[in-house]
Amino acid sequence: MPEKIGFVGVGRMGANMARRLKEVGYPVTAVYDARPAAASELAKELGAEACTKLSRVTELSDVVITVVTDDKAQVAIFTNKKDNLLQGAKGRVFINCATISPKTHVAVEKLAKKAKAASLEACMASSINQARAGTLYLMCGGEKAVFDKVNKILVQLSDGGKLLRHIGKAGQAAQVKALVNMVMNINTAGLAEGLGLGAALKLDLKTLMEVFSQTGANSRVLVTDGEDMVNRDHSCFFSASHAAKDSGIALSLAKEQKLNLPLAAATFAQYTKLTKAGLGELDKSGIAELTFKGRGPKKKVKK
Repeated sequence: MPEKIGFVGVGRMGANMARRLKEVGYPVTAVYDARPAAASELAKELGAEACTKLSRVTELSDVVITVVTDDKAQVAIFTNKKDNLLQGAKGRVFINCATISPKTHVAVEKLAKKAKAASLEACMASSINQARAGTLYLMCGGEKAVFDKVNKILVQLSDGGKLLRHIGKAGQAAQVKALVNMVMNINTAGLAEGLGLGAALKLDLKTLMEVFSQTGANSRVLVTDGEDMVNRDHSCFFSASHAAKDSGIALSLAKEQKLNLPLAAATFAQYTKLTKAGLGELDKSGIAELTFKGRGPKKKVKK
């Protein structure tokens, strides 16, 4: 019989992962979110219980998948003294999918072991559509035995396992994910500058993007973000605020290794600027708002 699955964090990614697993035959028994209305709505759709306590999610589940926002939220769901996922967690497996610092994944694994449970990081390098279709690129970190135990679940989320990788011990998958997002964000910022300058030079941007695609300027973000930058369609698949957070994680790793990464630092500064201007919920393609003439945050007029 398939494992009973619980979800903590049912935003755009978590909710679609839950729908996918339900669709392929896994009983999604419990959902929890910091926004109770979101949990309630998804619970009705999937026939699950909308839990008001984290410990209840654990009680109803064999495997709990967490998709929270940041390190603070991740630590809280496992350590809050009044209510946390490790209460009554013996024998449970926690699959943690948030993009957070490697050290937090390591800490969660230790806490889970102490509670006679198990933990695995499953870092995602994909977006909302892939979550729903079960074609996420998943990079996993933790003990191989734990990875093998939940492999069938992970396979259903990663295109039959074609996009599934066991990277190594706890924390290492998070390191790889940080580097993936760091390079992606640099490429996105570079594309925004190229298209912004092309627009200022009054070049045909469709032709420019075709040339980019056929030369050394090509990158995956040209496909995912190019037209959105030109059309100013920044519907959110991966937010600017998350881009800032993830570039910050990579820069912290670089600092620990005493490495200077000027491109990553410049990209982090741009996404931080966008977020501080109140545009953090735009898609990462929104960085083009800082490079095209006549766009960007409106400057406040001094009275």
